[in-house]
Amino acid sequence: MQRREFVRSALATAGAGVAAFGSETGPGGGPRQEYYQLRAYTLRTGPQLALTQGYFEQALIPALNRLGMSPVGTFKLDIGPETPTYYVLIPSTSVETLLSLDTLLGRDPEYVKGASGFRDAPASAPAFVRAERSILSAFSGWPKLAAPKLEKRIFQLRTYESPSQVAHTRKIQMFNEAEIGLFTKAGLNPVFFADTVIGTRMPSLTYMLTFPDLPTLTAHWAAFSGDPAWKELSHRPGNTDAEIVSNITNLYLSPLSCSQI
Repeated sequence: MQRREFVRSALATAGAGVAAFGSETGPGGGPRQEYYQLRAYTLRTGPQLALTQGYFEQALIPALNRLGMSPVGTFKLDIGPETPTYYVLIPSTSVETLLSLDTLLGRDPEYVKGASGFRDAPASAPAFVRAERSILSAFSGWPKLAAPKLEKRIFQLRTYESPSQVAHTRKIQMFNEAEIGLFTKAGLNPVFFADTVIGTRMPSLTYMLTFPDLPTLTAHWAAFSGDPAWKELSHRPGNTDAEIVSNITNLYLSPLSCSQI
């Protein structure tokens, strides 16, 4: 009960809309809003890379799929401040399941067997340098993850921090009311948009886009930036970056061979 009340409080604070909590569909009968656990494993070049990829492929992804969580994305950081780093994107319609995930995985004999060597790595030979996790709530304007249909693809993972909760809420409103539509119009293929419910550097939002290559990414961002509708929206009083965005983190990722996204 205490866990459930904590989750409700966190979701309410984040403005995630708890009315749909525990329901099968969202408001108006649309798709139920998803939640995500986003993991980041900071690694050292060497044995940790193969060990972590093996853990994803042989243990984590199969176990998550058995729990009904799919598609699961696994990515390596190509351009960003800390390499090598691997990311895991885990979708679920239950935030409580994401919060209890380690306990659920630990009850799965196949997972425990497959995770041997990673899950129980000794301090003298750790599986990773650092592991970080956050819980995200999908935007109402993009309630469900969209897996790309591209043979070759790269991913852009962007996080916007805001100076206050009011500013953060306004930025999410911009996305839900118009910005997501302008993204898709410009060919900025979204995977997800989500509010950080539990994590660091809050308040913040994170979204992921996908492209076949870097030249396409550059061209489509130029189309978005030059759209008169975006220029008008982003220059309205109260909507400018100077007012509602305090920091932007921009990462470039590529999928690992075991990724389902």
